[in-house]
Parts: sequence; C-alpha cells; structure tokens
Amino acid sequence: MGVTSRVSRIHWRLKRIGYLWSRFRGSIALRGWRGTMTRLGQEFERRPPLDDTLPIAPLETLFEPFQLVTSERPLVSIVIPVYGKLEYTLSCLRSLSRHPSKAPIEVIVVDDASPENNEHVFAQIQGLRLLRNARNLGFIGTCNAGADAARGEFLVFLNNDTQVTPDWLDSLLACFSERADCGIAGSRLVYPDGRLQEAGGLVFTDGSCWNIGRFERRDAAAWSYRRKVDYVSGAALMIRHAVFQQVGGFDVRYMPAYYEDTDLAFAVQQIGLKVYYEPASTVIHYEGISSGIDLHSDSGVKRHQLINREKFSDKWRAQLAHQPSTDITLEHALRWGQRGRVLIVDSTVPDPTRDSGSLRLCSIFKILDEQGWSACFFPDDHRVTAEDIKRLGSLGTELLYDSLAADLPQWLRAHGETLHAVILSRHAVAGQYAALVRKYAPQARLIFDTVDLHYLREERAATLSGSAAMTRQAQASRRSELALIATCDTTFVVSPYEQALLAHELPQAKVELLSNIHDVHGAATGHAERRDLVFIGGYGHPPNADAITWIASEMAPLLAERLPDVRIHILGDMPDSARQALQALNVDFHGRVPDLTPWLDACLASLAPLRFGAGVKGKINMAMSYGVPVIATPIAIEGMQLNNGIDVLVAESVEDYVDAVRRLVQDEALWTTLSVNGLENVRRHFSFEAAADTLRRSLE
Repeated sequence: MGVTSRVSRIHWRLKRIGYLWSRFRGSIALRGWRGTMTRLGQEFERRPPLDDTLPIAPLETLFEPFQLVTSERPLVSIVIPVYGKLEYTLSCLRSLSRHPSKAPIEVIVVDDASPENNEHVFAQIQGLRLLRNARNLGFIGTCNAGADAARGEFLVFLNNDTQVTPDWLDSLLACFSERADCGIAGSRLVYPDGRLQEAGGLVFTDGSCWNIGRFERRDAAAWSYRRKVDYVSGAALMIRHAVFQQVGGFDVRYMPAYYEDTDLAFAVQQIGLKVYYEPASTVIHYEGISSGIDLHSDSGVKRHQLINREKFSDKWRAQLAHQPSTDITLEHALRWGQRGRVLIVDSTVPDPTRDSGSLRLCSIFKILDEQGWSACFFPDDHRVTAEDIKRLGSLGTELLYDSLAADLPQWLRAHGETLHAVILSRHAVAGQYAALVRKYAPQARLIFDTVDLHYLREERAATLSGSAAMTRQAQASRRSELALIATCDTTFVVSPYEQALLAHELPQAKVELLSNIHDVHGAATGHAERRDLVFIGGYGHPPNADAITWIASEMAPLLAERLPDVRIHILGDMPDSARQALQALNVDFHGRVPDLTPWLDACLASLAPLRFGAGVKGKINMAMSYGVPVIATPIAIEGMQLNNGIDVLVAESVEDYVDAVRRLVQDEALWTTLSVNGLENVRRHFSFEAAADTLRRSLE
C-alpha cells in the first residue's frame, strides 16, 4: 500500500506539472516572455473571497437561535450528514437561512452518533429536522439514512463544511428542468479564499479522478458553462429521490466514505441519464474539515480514498475501458467523449428578448450541445454581462470573455488547432475573420451564416429610397458578400428564396437552409378573448424603423377613424426621440419586454408591414408559433411558404391593412383558419428538427 500510494502521488504531481508546462510553453508562443510573466501574475493572484462567506464561530461563542424557511410539502430535501464540527454545521445552516430558495424545501441534519450530543442546540433552529443514528454509520450510511427519511421529489446531499450562496438550489433545479437527461447536477465548489475547488470531475481508465479546474480562477470562462462531466462531488449534489432509490443509493461497499459519489454517477449513467456540472450554483467548501486531507494516514476517513479506488475499478472495469487514459493531455481529457469543438462568432452576445436573430442563434447553441459538440462563442463587440455568461452557460456554450479571449486573432493562434468548425455570423463579422480562420485553423470547416443576405436588403432599401449612393453601396456589398460565400465550405441562408438566388449567382457554392427556429406554443385563447394589434421589432433595424414610422404616421390615423376601439402595441427597443416624433392616439410604445407571451396570448393579430429587407422574418414566426394571425406585406413573407387567405393575410397599402384588421375583427372562422395554419407552418418549416438536420449535415 505504501509503495502504491507514493507512486500515485508522484504520478499526479507529474501530470499536473506537465499540464502547467504545456500551458507555459503555449503562453510564451502566444504572448512572448514579458506577456507570459504578466499573465502568470494574473493566474496566481489570490482571488477575493466570496462576499457570502460567513465566519466560522468558535464553540464558546454564544449561540443565537435562527429560522430556516422550510415546508411540510417540500420539493427538495436537503440532507446534511454530521459528525461533530458543530461550528461548521451551524455556519452551513445559517447560510441556508440567509439564502432561501424559491422552491419549497426541508432540511434534514443526520447526526452520525457524534461523541458530543448537540441536540439541544439544533432544537433551537426552527424548521430543522434532526435525526440521530443509534451507532456510527459513516458518511455513506448517514446519507442513505437521511434519504430514507426525506419527503421531497429531489434530494440534495450537502456537506456540513459548506456554505451556500444566492440561487444555488434553484440553479440546480433549473438544470433538471432544462435538461431532460439530467440524472445528477452538482454545484461549482470554491474555496473560502475564492479559488475554484471543483468544476465537476474526470475519471480515467485506472479509476483515478481529477477535480476539474482545481486552484484556478473561479470566474474563468472555461468553468462558467453547464456541461456533462463524469461525476460531481457529494459535497453539493442533487438527484431525483426516485432515481437515487432506483440505483440503490450510495453503495455501502465504499463505507465509511470516498468514491461513493463517483460510483453513484456511474450508476446513474448506466441507466441512461447524465451528470451535469452547474456553474450557476456556487457552494463554498472547507475541504478536508470532515475527513482530513492525508490519503496515507493510518487513521482517519481520508485513507479510504485509495482503498475504495480499487473497489471502484473492480466494479466498473468495463465502463472504465471507455474513459481517457492518464497519458493523454489534460486538454484532451476535458473534451473526452465530445464530437469536436465549434467556434461561433457574431457581432454581439445574443439576447432572445432583443431580436429574432438572437433567438435563432441561442437555438443553434442548444442543438449543438444536444448533438455532442463543444461550442464556444466570441462576441465581436467584446461586451459581456454576468447575465450573458449565465444565459449562454445554461445552453452549454463557453462564452469567451476573459483576458485569454479578449482578442480573437490571439485566441485563434492559441486554440485554432483544436477546432472542428468555425461559424462566422453576418457579412461584416465573417469578412474580418475568414482569412484568419483559414490561417490558424486550416483543418476546420468554415461556415458563413448570412442570417440574411446583406446585399439583398441594401438593394431593396436603395430601390425604395431612390438613392444613387445607397445603390453603389449595395453593389459593393454584393461583390464582397458573394466573394466570401465562394471561399467558405458552407453558407447558411434562412429562406428558400435566398437559397435559390445563390444557386443562380454561385452554382458551385454549397448553400444550406438553416431558417428561424421556434417552439410551437399554441393559441392559449380564442377569437372572443382577443383585441388589439401588435408589432414586434426594435427600431434600430432599418426595415423595422421604416415599418414603425409607416404604422404611426399613416396606418394608425386611418385605423382610428375606421376601428376606434383597436389599439396598436409596439414591442421593441425605441429611442425617446423617435417615440416622441411618432406619437399617435391609438399607438402604445412599450419598449423591449422580457416576455412576449402575455401580448401574443391577448392580441388579435400581429402586423408585419415591412417594405424592404431580406431573410425570414422572426416576428412572423414568433406570432404564428402562438397561433396569432399575421397581416404582412409580400416582402415580409418572402421565402416563408405562406399563402394569402390561408396562412396569412397579405396587404400592401394602408387601406389593405385596415381592411384586413376589420375582416379579422368580424370573421371568427377566418381568424381560426389563419391561427391553425400558421401553427402548422411553424411546425413544418421552422422546427428544431429541421435545423438539427442542417447542422448535422454541415458539421459531419
């Protein structure tokens, strides 16, 4: 045992040194010696402690009673195994009191026959359930006993030497609600001094494990997105109660402790579920308080880590054969089992509440994750908020925002060889980076996502305005955009019209249809419960600005005259100057709204009076996905496979629009026909399944 243990320690130290050396060499090649020294200073800078860390009060401190917000009908049962260390347990419980969850919970402390009986202390904590083992069962037996007594649909095993932070529990629940295959979700564990302790774990062929991200920056981009891992620590682990029972709980062969959480993860994966690391849930962990830190001591629980590794390897020998070996690079091991790495670049971080292009891109991220690709995203404007990180992280996408990714050319030089594909979105962005991708990632498939054809939109705007300068600009855009399409491996367009146009312009180019992507929500209310009209779109997009001006200056006055009870609601970003200039008695400007559902469940119809533009219109898809009939211009429905009077009402003049509104107000049968057929159009042409097929073909 002694020789084996020393060899194991030496092996992992060498592996860590090798990992750091590879990063050091890569940094020198990327930044030079001076830049590398600066980067090392940033890397080893002690991170500030989290604001939520509570001091560990000594035992002699006067105890003050407090209350936990719990429920008699809990959704989640938090099980805290305890053996002594009262001061740590109280700090853990106080943190639960400070950060109550939205979900109803119960808190169960299971005292494993501690030498000192602290029942009188726990009795002063309102809302706490206390169990006490008649004899010492160890960590595994104590957790299983707590699970047996739990009443919640979900179990959370929480070490008593932890402290929770805001939203930690609700974020774990979100992982289950957003990932149908989630069997276990684990928190991001950090040390009290602010360093990262664990972002999930890796398991190698020999049964040895690696805490991902240990001692690195807790806020680094690499550890800030949700992803599948081999296991998560039992220090903060959520699992459905029924699944825990199905796999037999923590396996008692590992008693008293160690490897039980890794074994549980393998058991859950054996029944077809997955294990997720959830960075939106942060838990502070005083590692080693409960069980010590010395693997080689003859006394203490920690020594069982080496003993139980052998048991684990024997039990899961067949499954371990498919794990990475210990002689591969750590970078390779971190992406083991994924199909490849895909970089996506767009002008800004997508926000589904802002525009349809953002909604489409977020759906693409979701599909890439479901298909097993490792996606990372770079915003060309470098603007990133904490909410952006959380939003993309929940989609399984790494948002490149920290100092290592501040400059895309540098990032490509450092990581280009790891890429399977690069998707460049929009003409202006793709034009900047296509040559760099070819240079630093020559093996990667280069894909140009037009979002819509830029030159086509400019040509139509020029025609509407009659401007010679705009015409020349459109001609220049056409030349550069077509040249870009010719150099890429694949080009995405959003409409069959644009696909046919490019087939004529560039017959040798590979052009795939990747249109808007929508869930089908359905119509929540019928004709009788609805009134008013809605326009969805921000004023910053020129076709929308023209449409809003047309609505307020020409359409609204005629509508007020003919149908005075009908109002028009404009939803989208709008500058104050434009809002003041376009005021009308029957038009309400609401700005960007966080959720379109209340509006689309209540309005009679959606307007799409676009007089120029290109691509498929997300405002039409969105309305139809809620069963809301649409009144649109011919350009607005171009390439959307919609028929006038069957799926949509087509209107070209102000008179046409007002007449179409009158028909929908008076004719319930027409309204119902358009509602049903619009829903079917979204199902047939703008579904996740259709987009997934295109991405699969393009990436494989």
